[in-house]
Amino acid sequence: MGKKLHVTTTINGEQVEFLCEARQSLLEVLRDVLGLTGAKEGCNNGNCGACTVLFDGLPVDSCLVLGVEAEGATIQTVEGIACDGRLHPLQQCFLEGAALQCGVCTPGFLVAAKALLDKHPHATEEQIRFELSGNLCRCTGYDKIVRAVMEAAKEMTHA
Repeated sequence: MGKKLHVTTTINGEQVEFLCEARQSLLEVLRDVLGLTGAKEGCNNGNCGACTVLFDGLPVDSCLVLGVEAEGATIQTVEGIACDGRLHPLQQCFLEGAALQCGVCTPGFLVAAKALLDKHPHATEEQIRFELSGNLCRCTGYDKIVRAVMEAAKEMTHA
C-alpha cells in the first residue's frame, strides 16, 4: 500500500475531502472511497464510457483520470443529476422511453447527454449520435437512447 494523498474537491455540489494513493483512478475513488457507485467500471481503459463524469463541466472517463487530479476540481456524477428529489428530464425520458436495460452503461450515457444538452440545448439527432459515440451499450441498441435524449431536449427547452 502506497502513501495516501489528501484531495479536496467538489462533488455534486458539496466540498469533499478524501485520501487516495497516487495510482488510484477517480473511478476507484468515487466507488470505493466515497461510495458513489453510479459510475460503472465497464472496460477500465476508456473505451466504453460507463464511468463518464463531468470534470469541470467536461465529460471524462473517470477510469482514465487519477483521483489526485480531482484536487480543486468540480465533479458531477450521475448521482448529482437529479435535483430537489426529482429526476432530471434525461433520467425521466430514459425511464419512459425504455432507453435502458441492464443499467451498466446508463449512468455514462446520462452524464454524457447532460454535458451535450448543457452546451447545445437544441442538439440535433446527428449531434446526439456523434457526442454519445464514446458510450457503448450492449443491450438496448442506440435508437431508444437517442430518442430519449431528443425528448429530454424538447422538455428542457420548453420548461
